[in-house]
Amino acid sequence: MRISRRGFLSAGLAVTGCFLLAPQKAIAASLFRSPVATNMLRPPGAVKEDIFVGKCIRCGRCVEVCPYRSIQPLSLKYGVYAGTPMVFPAEIPCYLCMKCVEVCPTGTLLPIAKEATRMGLAVIDRMRCVTWKGESLCHTCYNVCPYKEQAIRLDEFRPVIDEKACTGCGICVHGCPVSTEEGKKAVNIEPIYSGVRS
Repeated sequence: MRISRRGFLSAGLAVTGCFLLAPQKAIAASLFRSPVATNMLRPPGAVKEDIFVGKCIRCGRCVEVCPYRSIQPLSLKYGVYAGTPMVFPAEIPCYLCMKCVEVCPTGTLLPIAKEATRMGLAVIDRMRCVTWKGESLCHTCYNVCPYKEQAIRLDEFRPVIDEKACTGCGICVHGCPVSTEEGKKAVNIEPIYSGVRS
């Protein structure tokens, strides 16, 4: 079977187009995917993630007012989420000063009491926690928690999270001495209240 020159060029262009479009679709999808994930959280009082990007005007007031520099604006690689505020607790946790909710002009960060804040939920990885594995007696997460004996307690010397009181501030994550190759810790904050579906 003989292919005409026009047929050969058409087939070549179609194959080339498939190679060029496939990565672009993946890139386009990532530009609209929420960046909220394990240890990537919104500041206190944040509205649900599905309306966050439309409500936040990216004014940067929450970033500027944070005395700990816990809140960082997202870079352009995050597409439509660029400029929106995030907290990366493994780097700098939220110390619940609540100044960010006071300056938000749009209500994207709603006023909320410290103890009622739910940025996420601390989850202890019992396969990585040295205390749960019986390798050492580490209580760093317990010792640094601002709500010890409420959000975290010790059960037979092992840390246990109480989901009713955990604010998701990430101070425990920041303090945890165990790090994995994937960049996670033995205790991580899962953004279960953000409305993001994984």
